[in-house]
Amino acid sequence: MAVNILFTCAGRRNYLINYFKEALNGRGKVFAADMSLSAPAMVDADVAIVTPSIYDDIYISNLKKLIKSYDIKAVISLNDLELPILSKYKSKLEQLGTKVIVSEEKVINIAFDKVETFKFLNHIGLQTPNTYTQLDKAVNALKNKELNFPLVVKPRWGSASIGIDFPETVEELELAFKLQRLKLKKSILNTASQNDFDNAILIQEKLVGKEFGMDVLNDFEGNYIGTFVREKLGMRSGETDKAISVIDERFNMLGKEISKNLRHIGNLDCDVFEFENQLYVLELNPRFGGGYPFSHEAGVNTPAIYIEWLMGQSNISGYIKYESGKAFSKCDRMLEIPKG
Repeated sequence: MAVNILFTCAGRRNYLINYFKEALNGRGKVFAADMSLSAPAMVDADVAIVTPSIYDDIYISNLKKLIKSYDIKAVISLNDLELPILSKYKSKLEQLGTKVIVSEEKVINIAFDKVETFKFLNHIGLQTPNTYTQLDKAVNALKNKELNFPLVVKPRWGSASIGIDFPETVEELELAFKLQRLKLKKSILNTASQNDFDNAILIQEKLVGKEFGMDVLNDFEGNYIGTFVREKLGMRSGETDKAISVIDERFNMLGKEISKNLRHIGNLDCDVFEFENQLYVLELNPRFGGGYPFSHEAGVNTPAIYIEWLMGQSNISGYIKYESGKAFSKCDRMLEIPKG
């Protein structure tokens, strides 16, 4: 059986394209779809396909045609903004014989909406920063010492650290909050924020401490497989740029608790801070994140695991050999892209 994989909103995730090509080892092809033929990931894919915008009325019908035409066995999205759309149409797409590796709508809503993330983490008893969506309530909390500077101001529905400010005074907070609202109307996040624009900007306490990325892997039925952690040593454009792998039972317990209650599908990318010797969870991203290569190079081969599951196999132990103390750094490379 040929296991053809389709990555939607492929963007710059060349490493994932190549990890999956290596794992397939000739047993299928990797297809990359994006709005732009010049998206870097298109170059490394076996087949590159230009698609409409995810918000286009014909997007799903176009996706159905691709699945049927190329005998796609799995669809994997690499864009936060697409996850709610794929989750909504998951069952209809899977009727075509493919596996859409995306979590259920409830899970996507919890992860995509940072207020719902805050509520979920509080509900299951995990530490997370205090969060507000109303400027006056945040200012009152500052006066009552329930909230302290520095703060983080960012979109409630966001992606890849788009539009983040770090105010350190009330004046800076007020200016940042107003500016974020103005910018949001002009950004790619505007559509995602339309349901509750009055509460679309988040004010959150900024934790100072060690920052970690954590991949929590579940199987396609939502059962826990493992937790893989790296300490972030450097960031660039909202993504981990340098990191070192960590094995710590505290994170394993944290990952299990999130997995048990969230029941997500596949990989979950989490942001975690260690603050005053306690672990605080900031964000949940139910997809491959920009920090996944650090987990991969430290010994967990999630693409190979996905392919085994897609082929009906369950013995994945050979693909989990995670080691601590493995440090890596990303670097750029040049690619020739198609003209026009």
